[in-house]
Amino acid sequence: MVDYTPIYSHQTNVYNLEGFSPPVVDYDYLKSLGANVNPDPETLAGLARGSAIFRERLAKGILIPRPRFSTFEGDPDRIQEEIHNYTGRCPTLTYEINPVGGCGVGCQYCLVTDGAHERELAVDLNYPLYVRQLLERKNGPLSENKNHYYYFSPKTEAFQEATLLTSVAHRILREFIAHFERCPSSRARLFIASKAGAKHLLIEHDGESVLDLFGQLKDRMQFNTSVSVMPSPFRDIIEPYAAPLEERMRAVRLCQERGIPANSALVQPIFTPCLTDEGIKDFFDTLRSEGIINYKPEFLTVCMENLAILGPWLGMFDKGMERQLYEDYLKPSNADHRKQRGRTAPDRDVSIGNIRKMMAYTDSIGMSVSICYWVRKQLGISEETIPFINRNGFQCLGYQSRLFQR
Repeated sequence: MVDYTPIYSHQTNVYNLEGFSPPVVDYDYLKSLGANVNPDPETLAGLARGSAIFRERLAKGILIPRPRFSTFEGDPDRIQEEIHNYTGRCPTLTYEINPVGGCGVGCQYCLVTDGAHERELAVDLNYPLYVRQLLERKNGPLSENKNHYYYFSPKTEAFQEATLLTSVAHRILREFIAHFERCPSSRARLFIASKAGAKHLLIEHDGESVLDLFGQLKDRMQFNTSVSVMPSPFRDIIEPYAAPLEERMRAVRLCQERGIPANSALVQPIFTPCLTDEGIKDFFDTLRSEGIINYKPEFLTVCMENLAILGPWLGMFDKGMERQLYEDYLKPSNADHRKQRGRTAPDRDVSIGNIRKMMAYTDSIGMSVSICYWVRKQLGISEETIPFINRNGFQCLGYQSRLFQR
């Protein structure tokens, strides 16, 4: 087991908040906030379970990851190939790259674990060998060599201590570099969505930083920063080991200075109560000032157990926002508004209204938006409203289709 000091952490964390005690999110609590909802028994049972889980994790000190990881040498031949396609209608063929079990960033809303971080991190030191084999199978002489992406990484943070200190992240990037040297006509492209800050990208292995390796891939990859609209103190609590917004923007600048495509952002998870006119303006003005011209918005999707954890964290800063969060998710009419793994999305009308509000402002400052097929279908958004491939060349999750013109 390797212990490490997190590259980024925050002065305020989940364990040093004075006077905070997790409430029991039940019918009486919702009414005490003035929430205009009447959840069914199944929903209330999920909220009760979440409240109990919250208290237990806080008492045991397991709300966020312990800063340590183990390593193992897996069999590259036995790693199961994964295609990133939640809806069955994604237009871009994308293979997943997931070298770590667990994640050290510790997001309380984690889409993979529903905010659970008891699992110890485990890094597969042989994962780069699997990447080598995968690239050869999909892009070798016998392949059809169609346009496709490799997503590093949808199930964990690509550039966290566990992948950086073991050099697994560097070695994966080197496999792509070597692949393009062997197969210069390859139609593979690397897509990275990451909460990495500048310090992550400057970590070196064998004299080369992550940023140096990016530079060797700049015509075959894109770097999408992952950020969201929320107050910084709230972000510090629910993303305990993520880089601050300023450092993520600095990472974007470093990439752009090297000629690496880094002008699209994954804006997730969006907490609907934070989408005030002022919040939208401040957030997207910041992104636009850093050269971001496209974004993919993703609303928070949660199971009820996780909502009973996230709501009180938001209520620490604004009880009105906590009330609104419950109203946006717990209306009976919203019970069937589910995304992958059965997680609940915000009320459809609220979602449509917020998407239009964001689009109205971002269009005024020259930014385009990518909306996936599932969201468009669920919300009844027409092709005319949000083009399938928008004017800046980004598609679906934010893939830059113009990379294949190089």
